[in-house]
This record gives sequence, C-alpha cells and structure tokens, in this order.
Amino acid sequence: MSTAIPFIEDIFSQLQQAANTRILAEIRDGQITGVTGSELLELVRKARTFIASRGLQKGDRCGLLAANSIRWVAMDLALMAEGLIVVPLYSRQAPAELVAMMKDCTPSLICCGDAALRDGIAQAWTEAPPQVLFDDVFAGVDGVQLRRPEVGNESPVTIIYTSGTSGEAKGVILSSANVGFMLDRTAERLSQLMAESSSGAAGPDRIFHYLPFTFAASWIALLTFLKRRSLVTINMDLAKIASDMRAVAPDYFLNVPQLLERMRRAVDEQLWQTGGVAQAIYSRAKGAWARRQEKQVKAGDAMWLGLANRLIFPAIRKKMIGRNLKALICGSAPLSTETQLYFMMLGIRVLQVYGLTETTAICTMDDPNGVDVGRVGPAIAGMEMKLGENDEIVVRGPNVFSGYWKRPEQTADALREGWFHTGDQGEVNAAGNWRIAGRIKNLIILGSGHKISPEPIESAIAKSLPEAQQIVVVGNGRGYLTAIVTGSVSAEKVQAALDIVNPEFPHYKQVRGFVVREEAFSIESGMLTVNGKLKRDVIATRMKDEIEEMYGVRQAV
Repeated sequence: MSTAIPFIEDIFSQLQQAANTRILAEIRDGQITGVTGSELLELVRKARTFIASRGLQKGDRCGLLAANSIRWVAMDLALMAEGLIVVPLYSRQAPAELVAMMKDCTPSLICCGDAALRDGIAQAWTEAPPQVLFDDVFAGVDGVQLRRPEVGNESPVTIIYTSGTSGEAKGVILSSANVGFMLDRTAERLSQLMAESSSGAAGPDRIFHYLPFTFAASWIALLTFLKRRSLVTINMDLAKIASDMRAVAPDYFLNVPQLLERMRRAVDEQLWQTGGVAQAIYSRAKGAWARRQEKQVKAGDAMWLGLANRLIFPAIRKKMIGRNLKALICGSAPLSTETQLYFMMLGIRVLQVYGLTETTAICTMDDPNGVDVGRVGPAIAGMEMKLGENDEIVVRGPNVFSGYWKRPEQTADALREGWFHTGDQGEVNAAGNWRIAGRIKNLIILGSGHKISPEPIESAIAKSLPEAQQIVVVGNGRGYLTAIVTGSVSAEKVQAALDIVNPEFPHYKQVRGFVVREEAFSIESGMLTVNGKLKRDVIATRMKDEIEEMYGVRQAV
C-alpha cells in the first residue's frame, strides 16, 4: 500500500510486519476485540478507495468527527495517505464550536463516526460540506485506483485546533516533517523505558489508551505506538476507565493529572472506609514517606514503610492498574508534586511530558532513569529551549509548527526571530530539567503593581482542600486576591484551607475572599477547554456578578 509520506510509509511497513499480530483493540464491558496489522491495512485500503472516489484534491481539508475507535485510526491514516489534510474534531465538543472551526478551515468533506454526530453538524450548519458516515466509508468502492500524491516534508498533514483558553480556537498546521521528527523522538524514549525494565517480558508493548485522538499528544502517542508495533487497547467508555485499565494490565499509558488525582483520592477513601490494620499501616506509611521527602525522619518510619511495601502497596498497585506497569506518562497540565510522590511511594514511576500543539505536542520528556520530581524532564534531542522575557519558555527546532491557519498576524506574534513563544513561564536547573511555573497570560497584576502567577496559589489551596473540583484565583486590577471554588464543599472548609495556605505566601499573594460554586466548570458549559484547562476569561465574564460581590463586600487588608 503506497504513500508518499515517510512516516506513513514507515507505519504501513510496520503493520505489514505485524500482519498476523493483533495491533489495535477495543474494550467494551470487559470484552476485548481487535484487528491484526493486515486487518488494519485492509480497513485503510477500503477508506482510501472511498476517499479516492470523491474526487478530492491534494491539500483539501477533511474533517474527522468521531470518538476513538479502530476505524478512527484507519480513517486518519487513509486521509493522510491520500494527500489530504486531516482536521480532527472532538466528538464531545458543542456543535456550534465545531462549526466555527470548520467554517475557518473550509473542509471539502466531513467524515462522521455516527449519524448523531452528522445530524448535529447538519442542524448547526445548513450549508455544511458533504458529510459521510464511517459505515459508508468502510464499505469501500470497487475499481478505484489509489493515488500516490507527492507530499513534501513541509507539506501539511493536519490542522489541529488549539483549545483556546481565551475562547478562540486557532488551527495549528503540522507538517510531515514535524510529525516524522517527533515520532522518532517519542519512539526512542519508549524504547529506553522498555529496555531498562527489569521484567524482561517478550512481545509488543501493551498499552491502554483513553485520551481522545483529537488531542495532539494523544495522536502523536498513537502514531508512535503503531510505529513500534505495540498492542493498543482503546477504552470505549470513559465511565469504565478504572476497570478497563485493570483488564488490559498495560506496560504504560498516557494520562492527564486529573485522572491520577482521582486515582489517589479513590485509594484514600477506600482504605479509610475499610479501616482496620490495613488502613493503620497505610496512614502511618504515608506519614513516614512525607517525612522522608522533607528529611525529617522519625524512629519507626522505616518499619511502617517496610510493612506497607510488603503488605499494602503491592495490593494497591495490582488492584489499581495490574501487575505489568512500568510507568505512568502524564502531560497536558502540571501534575502536583504531592501526587507524583504519592505514586512513587506505591512503587509507580510517573514520567512527565511538556509541550504544546504548536510544538507537535512535545518539548520535554522525563528520562525514565532519572526522574526529577516536580519537573517535566529535559528538552528532547534535536530542538532548543531557553527562557525569554518574563521567564517565558521559547522553543525552536524541527518540531515547531509553520503557523496558524489563515492567521498571519498571530503567527508572526508567536514565531519571532526563529523562536516559538510558548506563553508559558518556566525555569531550568543545572541538570537541564525544566519546571513549568504558569501561563504568562494568566498573570494577575494587582492595583499595587504586584505580578502574580495564580497556578502555585491554586495548587496550594487544592492540596489543603481535596473536596474542591476546581480553584480559580482572580484579582486583576484589584487590591487583593479572591478565589472561585467549585464542588460540594462548605465555606467553613474553604476558610480553613485558606487559613493554612495564606501564611505560606507574602501578603499580596494571600487570598482574602472566596465564593463557592457547587457546579464544576465543564467542557460542555464552555468554561473548560477540550483537554480540561480553565478558560479563565470566559469564567471571569460569566461569573462577573459573583466576582464583583466578593470585592463589594470586603475591604483590602
């Protein structure tokens, strides 16, 4: 099966070598079904013949609107192989937001996973381009000659729309060269992870995957897994992630901090309810572990950690994820140091990754043999990172995108003198490991002139207030900081948390007021991005009255 795109050729070659080996699977209600390399290639062939029959031209955009599935993967590979530009669209996003993106990129065709998704677009956009269902695509078309389009290294293969924390999504153009470079780097790191594992297990890597393929990091991970001939099992029901990951018993998988925080809380709650000797050993071991990190070891700490390592922690690991896990890989947002240390206590490494869609998803990756807790690892080989004005991280290299779709001014602002300006604040230590401090655009400038990154304050409050779903610190142009807290949490508990946290900060970083909102911010409400980040501008606008009330009834201290 021919294609002119080097990384697609490589993936097809690997699938041919895995012709009789299961390469992709789906898990539904604990039942796993899948396809071999040759069966996946046959799905790609059917999709390519259908696409070729539509008379599309090289460089035409095609929307890909569907939930994760084997057929999504085949569709993505087929579109790229035919020289088209894939525009992946998140199936859970509101139709109005999806239509705005499609109007921006003007696709020639929209490939929909099911009729409900197709109908949602049709209702929201009466002048939409043709929409086809996967069922029709994979029926195939007889007698159609596949093309071998001439696709250069700099030719775009996808336009991925960024989350748009300010409310505006921009189309990031990624080229064949961008993707090919990144797949080599990620494959190298995964090879390193598996080579240094002490298990010596033979066979392909076993991977559990639940993050939407429409996210850049998730997509790059998927292509890397195919390149490595790994066995990828796709979660088909987000409500069953916990049971599915145990059934798959993966070697590693990609995560967001939210899931790891949820897993940590679930263990705490279950052992608290169980009580007895197990809970007593667990609680004492946690205290001993915390003191070890702070270098304040007490007599008896080694005994409690030893008991937990023999009796409690192995059972937690097995029940949580299974017995094969080499590491959890985490990206998309900062992971709290406490959560990373918690999993280390259980004997589970958490490897962090940092990057943006504009950097083909990745800038840094933790070294499996040298994790620096609280940091996101060194810059990947072959690209450069440094600090610019206001400690902004700037990047250049083969992973950096060429520009935003039809946005020359924003492209020029982001790409200056050969460097991509990430908008993230950071720092790097002598070992070359980076730490992400926050977003420059999120900086709060008080009326006093003090400049404050809200993320460290929010993280500190969250540590003392685990019942909260989200915490958003506000105060731009005001005399002091206040916070919006979401979730089923009492005002008394919020105040108690602030009483603990505030003394840790100078007076201008202390939170002096708050409001509790029981309903959490969500993607569906438009107050979170599709990968779960806070849309701070949207939140500030929608909660203007509550914010004004916080400042109307209190005086600055």
